[in-house]
Amino acid sequence: MGNPNLILILILFTSYIIGSFPTSIIMGRITRGIDIRDHGSGNAGSTNIFRVLGWKPALVVITFDVFKGWLPASYLAKIFFEATPLPDLGLFQILCGFCAVLGHTYTIFAGFKGGKGVGTLAGMLIAMFPVAVPLCILMFATTLMLTGYVSVGSIIASASLPVFLLILPVFGIEPAELSLLVFSLLMPFFVIYTHRSNIARLRNGEENQFEKAMIFKKKS
Repeated sequence: MGNPNLILILILFTSYIIGSFPTSIIMGRITRGIDIRDHGSGNAGSTNIFRVLGWKPALVVITFDVFKGWLPASYLAKIFFEATPLPDLGLFQILCGFCAVLGHTYTIFAGFKGGKGVGTLAGMLIAMFPVAVPLCILMFATTLMLTGYVSVGSIIASASLPVFLLILPVFGIEPAELSLLVFSLLMPFFVIYTHRSNIARLRNGEENQFEKAMIFKKKS
């Protein structure tokens, strides 16, 4: 099978390349001939695609972005695990998935300027612990409806993941692997870091709101 360390490096690099596929940038080019990073919030992600191009292109983008996280964690990791020096499949899945997230956030195909990585993180989670995904989506949707801020919803959803991983076994769900539990504790810090510009805009009262999604709207 070759050198296990070399195989590990190659698979992680392949995962990064998969994650680097600039879905939103390509969508902006083919639908309107624009660089999506020059419009809206300037972010190369599905939320900005929704703002600038509409829900149909955004749906395509988020589907591909989720797939970019799922494919390395679910497919590549399981195929090549035995050929690597790693003792734990869950750890390899996390490494592959997170390399895809880094590829999405710092895409090699667009000057290392990509999206926030939330969709790709979700794809990775679907591969490893799918039962938690609807609960995180529920937290995201609830926060979005209450605040109108996608960024706040993403941060709250990521912060709720380790809580769900700890609580779900009480209801008979098979416990998450220790490697995933540890990663879930670190993931909110990454999401906060990638949303640091949003946090700055929130503090300045300049963050865009999805008012149509809000339950309680301010009266004009």
